[in-house]
Amino acid sequence: MSMSVWRTSAVSILSVAIVNLGLVGAAQAAIVDTATLVAPAREADLASIRAQLSRDDVRKQMQEMGVDAASVDARIASLSDRELHQLAADLQKAPAGGDVLALVGAVFVVLLILELVGVIDIFKKIPR
Repeated sequence: MSMSVWRTSAVSILSVAIVNLGLVGAAQAAIVDTATLVAPAREADLASIRAQLSRDDVRKQMQEMGVDAASVDARIASLSDRELHQLAADLQKAPAGGDVLALVGAVFVVLLILELVGVIDIFKKIPR
């Protein structure tokens, strides 16, 4: 008799557990718009870029080069999300004074690749 009591108790507990297993795990689902996910990151990148460009030394340098600040803001606003994020990351990593040797090295590597591919002919062969 005790075996049937255990069996009845076990079956009852397992039955309740199986029924509750499906009810407790119910989740709410909805469609999430892409703009909802992208907007906060885009706004953060825009704020970061505009903070860098609003510095006095940067504004002064842009005026010396003849660049209109309003056109810069319009162009930044028209960038895609990926381009905007890349620009913000580059501005954060850029050295304060610039690295002239890295720039010269990058230009040399680009010219060398273009020469090897045959697009340009800067490094002409020396006649013997």
